Amino acid sequence: MKKFLFILLFFIPLLGASQSALMEEDTDFPDGLHVVEFNASFNKANEVKWLSKLSDCKIDRIDIAADSRWAGEYKIVVVPTLVIFNEGEEVKRFQANIMMTMEATKNQVQDAIDEIIMEAF
Repeated sequence: MKKFLFILLFFIPLLGASQSALMEEDTDFPDGLHVVEFNASFNKANEVKWLSKLSDCKIDRIDIAADSRWAGEYKIVVVPTLVIFNEGEEVKRFQANIMMTMEATKNQVQDAIDEIIMEAF
């Protein structure tokens, strides 16, 4: 199964996946609190549906099949993966299970966001 995931995550972009990332290439989340979903077009059915309902943060989605440099730069080994960045630094990560579905709930991610905000005071 690990070989299968590796092939999907790293060789599909080389085969010409055409969907573009939803962010500009030079973005690296330098300001504020960002929650970024790293996913791939082949796993769109398992995207995090409640992502836009998170509050007090900016939301981004990145398709690593369209641009594999994101996977390497942020060490994404399974999709979807949610990463919380605060002022450009990764502070929390939630990864999918072996079935490529997110087990973390909206409340767990929102609690992490709220904790980061409270720690700033």
